[in-house]
Amino acid sequence: MPGWHDGAVRISPTDPATPDVVELLTEHLADMHATSPACSVHALDVERLRAPHVTFVAARDDAGVLLGVGALAGLGEGHAELKSMRTARPARGRGVAAGVVRALLEVARANGVTRVSLETGTGDYFSAAHRLYEREGFAECGPFGTYTLDPFSRYYTREV
Repeated sequence: MPGWHDGAVRISPTDPATPDVVELLTEHLADMHATSPACSVHALDVERLRAPHVTFVAARDDAGVLLGVGALAGLGEGHAELKSMRTARPARGRGVAAGVVRALLEVARANGVTRVSLETGTGDYFSAAHRLYEREGFAECGPFGTYTLDPFSRYYTREV
């Protein structure tokens, strides 16, 4: 995937084991465990984000400061899942997450994916994520892949 650039943010494939990325992912996992029961936390760790079927990207400013991350995991048969979406606290409200979603949708299209889905939480903590996904054309759906009905999970999907 060539890098995506909107003038202030550069989004490109990155190794999830990069130190500042590991720090952001550690924060992400801690927040997921603080806001959802352990059995309802589906965030991936660094090693699982390095799997061959996963495209992991980082958003950085022109100075190289990490602004956010996200991943696209192939599920097979033209279906993929958004994973590990996280914006660094100082960058929130600046459109970083929307840029990451759009870049990952471009990756999906380029790889012949026709549907992208995601799982997120249900509590108030996740309301900004719900608004983001709905603005980006995702609609609520039922569980997909290996997910099951869970009062702490909300599922979204969209065609690409």
